[in-house]
Amino acid sequence: MKIIVIGCTHAGTAFITTAKKLYPDIEITVYERNDNISFLSCGIALHVGGVIKDPQKLFYSSPEKLKEMKVATKMLHNVKKIDFENKKVIVENLKSGEIFEDNYDKLIITTGSWPIIPDIPGINLPGVKLSKNFNHAQDIINSSKNARNIVVIGAGYIGVELAEAFQLNGKNVTLIDIEKRILSKYLDKEFTDVLEKRMKEAGINFALGERVIEIIGNGKVEKLRTDKNEYKADLVILCVGFKPNTELFRENLKMLPNGAIITDDYLQTNIKDVYAAGDCCAVKFTPTNSYEYIPLATNAVRMGTIIAYNLFDEKVKYQGTQGTSGVKIYEYNVASTGLSETLANSKNIDVESVVIKENNKPEFMPDYREVIVKLVYRKDNKVIVGAQIISRANITEAINTMSLAIKTKMKIEDLAFADFFFQPHFNKPWNFLNTVALQALK
Repeated sequence: MKIIVIGCTHAGTAFITTAKKLYPDIEITVYERNDNISFLSCGIALHVGGVIKDPQKLFYSSPEKLKEMKVATKMLHNVKKIDFENKKVIVENLKSGEIFEDNYDKLIITTGSWPIIPDIPGINLPGVKLSKNFNHAQDIINSSKNARNIVVIGAGYIGVELAEAFQLNGKNVTLIDIEKRILSKYLDKEFTDVLEKRMKEAGINFALGERVIEIIGNGKVEKLRTDKNEYKADLVILCVGFKPNTELFRENLKMLPNGAIITDDYLQTNIKDVYAAGDCCAVKFTPTNSYEYIPLATNAVRMGTIIAYNLFDEKVKYQGTQGTSGVKIYEYNVASTGLSETLANSKNIDVESVVIKENNKPEFMPDYREVIVKLVYRKDNKVIVGAQIISRANITEAINTMSLAIKTKMKIEDLAFADFFFQPHFNKPWNFLNTVALQALK
């Protein structure tokens, strides 16, 4: 059995390590365009902010480790073409320029994603940086050392985290987004208001509801113009979002309009013996039972692992995702899962919601903290479809409980009287998840 893996970040690494444990004798060749694998890009802001001094700790595997597992690890190799009918790939060695052919019995596509690069004047000026891989992280750190005015375009997780990291490094930071709120894909206004207030107090300048129309400079970036204002900029970081890295397969594989590959329950594409996982794929989004593009490392490692189990037989179904995620901004711990009320309304899903403010421990304890919890549920049948949590206390693990609640289609009455333990060091007799559901019942 000869297997070729194209791309090796999270999904590719998860597939290879699992497959080699399950079937030690299979032959695996991996082709990767970069010179490293398994970089945790979610740690870039931590590295920029100095929390993680050694960037090597952001890798959880390496080409050497794969070679120890007897995997033919071809770094700096680019797959240029695939002959699906004859099960062949055309590959270029990026160091030597050599082009050669290889064959497979099964093909695993884990080509990941790439940052969206807006088509605006000045986008290619020196001083405009991407934030995705290890090399980008090093470039950002080196370029930011002498930069005073840094503009971050895009107020998603990466953009917000980088804005915080730059501010903590003493930089003058402007955060721009075409939406009127930060993190608008993940959180509703009750939560983004808290975070925006805290970030403004720290000195971060917001330019929300503004569209970038031009980046200006003579030989290097000097300022940035939106449809409303101009901002000084020694350094610009693009965090607009990601797109599936799937141009190579567009004529052959079934995809969403944005290029995300659609797979079946066992992560096989529409072509036999061709599987796909990770950021190059669409995922089944549980709350809506629809295919969506939700690039998360957690989705990638699950999908890559499941493909390994299904390599010879259809054993394990991919159960979809609730899009569960979290972030820490200054002292606030934030997490969300499923549909926000904003997203539900945009999809014309008739929902109701309830928000409570509660303390995480009994008030007689010396160190209790306020928790804000939001529950989103369908109006007709009261099935839970989303939840959000924010607190200075680290109670974000509770969002995993809510992820399971959505997955199992719990109703608000089920959550209201769910059995959770009580101990004053940790919580109250009524857990705040009970309390928010009880409020919804009223």
